[in-house]
Formats: sequence, structure tokens, C-alpha cells
Amino acid sequence: MKVSVIIPCYNEINTINEIVLKIKKVFSKINYEIIIVDDFSNDGTTEFLKNTYKKNKKIKLIYNNINLGKGASLRKGFSESLGDIICIQDADLEYDPIDLLPMITLIRNNSADVVYGSRFRGNGPVRASLFLNRLANFVITTLTNIFTNLSLTDIECCYKVFKRKHIQSITLIENRFGIEPELTIKFAKLNLKIFEYGISYYGRTKDEGKKIGFIDGIRAIYCIFRYSFFK
Repeated sequence: MKVSVIIPCYNEINTINEIVLKIKKVFSKINYEIIIVDDFSNDGTTEFLKNTYKKNKKIKLIYNNINLGKGASLRKGFSESLGDIICIQDADLEYDPIDLLPMITLIRNNSADVVYGSRFRGNGPVRASLFLNRLANFVITTLTNIFTNLSLTDIECCYKVFKRKHIQSITLIENRFGIEPELTIKFAKLNLKIFEYGISYYGRTKDEGKKIGFIDGIRAIYCIFRYSFFK
């Protein structure tokens, strides 16, 4: 069973190589591929990827000609993936790839169809985030739970693992971070077995490179209503 790790990447020259090395180490006993989607980086990331991974058979590189956003980059990665199982991995160092292994196991054992990571279920160190960020996440997650009848704790978490056949059965629209509630609602409508797994989290601040902002939170709320009531 092959695993595809999709990495949307924008201006992560300082971290992309380290996260790739971590994935290769953690997945050394797994049949895997890494798909990096560079979202028109302008800090040297694009050149680094071309010079470093161009001939690596385990790594597939995709380049956006303009900055499209996380959602659009993920869609491109999903369409190019060959794995039976797909994992989403950020290009920074906020998440530890070792947490992906038990999430993948749940799917390989047919216990789950979809597994979400959660920074709030307690299974490792979690950096204390800004209160407003935590509050926004709580509101978005709670609203999503209301309309999907799920009991998730962290739909905004990057770590999501699922079967390729299921992601291929839905049409995704959102270009930016609105893809988080969109994915959740569309998975829920398929009546899949959705699990959560507690993970560690080494979060960043805006000054340290975090990119999600207030407008993305407003868009997420819009997406919850849009995809709950309309196809």
C-alpha cells in the first residue's frame, strides 16, 4: 500500500529540506512518494527545489506559475498522487511526521477512512498559541461539528490522512485555507469513518512565518455555510 505525502510550499527556504529529511527517515519502511507543490515562492525555495530534488525519484515537484493558495496547491497534489493513502504535510516544522504513522495505521487496518490530527487531544508537546487563534479555531470547529454532526476538536489542523479513492470522489473548490472546512464537510457527506488522533505541535507566530490570518477565518465561516447547504 503506497502513501503519498502532499506538501504545499510557499516561501519555506529555511525549513523545506529539514521536513523532507524527516519524512524520509520516518517513512523509511513504507512505500511512499513526496509531492511538493511550490506556490510561486519568491525567497529562493523554487530554485532550491529544482537544484536539490529534480532527480530524486521519490519526490515529485509541481510549480505554480502564480501564487494560488494552499487549497489550490493541495488539489494539484491530490491529482498527481499515486498512493492508496494521502497525507497532508506543511512545509514548515510545526508538525512532526512521526505522528503520521499511527494515523496511517488506522487506515491501513480499515479502522478509519479519514484521520484528522488534533492539537488538543493531548498526545505530545503543544506550543501555547495565541488566545485569539485558539478562539477562532474553536468557533470554526464547533460550527463545522454542528452542521456535520461530528465531534472533532481541530478541523484546522494540517494533518489529515485519507484514502485516495475518497478524495477523488469529491470536487474541491477553495483555493486558500477554506479548504479545511470544505474537506471536512464533504468527507462527512460521504458518511466515512472519521477519526482523530492527538499530535504534537510546534506552532509559529506571524513573525516566525505563519501565514493564515483574520480574513481566512471569515472565509472559513462562509465555507461552512456554503458547503453545508449547497453542493
